[in-house]
Amino acid sequence: MEQKKLPKTTLGAWAWGDVAHEWAGAGMFLLFIVHHILNAGWHKNLLHGKYSPIRIFQLVIDLLVFLSMIGLMISGIMLSNHVFDFLDIHGGTSFAQLLHMASSYWGFVLMALHLGLHWRMIAGMVRKALKRKQPSRVSRILIPVLGAGIAVYGLIAFIRRDLLTYMLVRTHFVFLDFGESIPLFYLDYLAIMGTFIFAAHYLSALLRKL
Repeated sequence: MEQKKLPKTTLGAWAWGDVAHEWAGAGMFLLFIVHHILNAGWHKNLLHGKYSPIRIFQLVIDLLVFLSMIGLMISGIMLSNHVFDFLDIHGGTSFAQLLHMASSYWGFVLMALHLGLHWRMIAGMVRKALKRKQPSRVSRILIPVLGAGIAVYGLIAFIRRDLLTYMLVRTHFVFLDFGESIPLFYLDYLAIMGTFIFAAHYLSALLRKL
């Protein structure tokens, strides 16, 4: 039987191999389901309370993350040669490849924005684990400067790797340099994630003031 080709996405499937890529994707979606179960109270409160600018922004990002994950799940199952091969799905491969590419890039950016919106909570958990009540004076200066540096580098990497082209599906293929250093590949994508975390964190701070 002809093998369906899974597009090599931002997560570096070309470095992992198809089997590991499929299992990682299945695991990620399982964690996504568990995350929503653990945050069931969020779903219950959707129709309650006042919708401030920050809450509206958070809701939009959360809904878009949900849609991107659904797109990844559907396209991943349609393209699967291993994990979901028992479903024996045929047809729609071209559509599934485009949906998988768009969903993976949008999901990557949106999940970084989601993390940025909850960065205060994450920082608080880290301080609690380190048993520090408040950040030191040095860290209050150093961390924003370091974050800004990472954000600038990530923006340059975002432009250089032409992620917007893939997000807007202006091409049917992802162009990768198979000879490039794998650590450098992941360093760039971590920096790109940092860019959107940085942007969402400070945008949320501005919206809270409104």
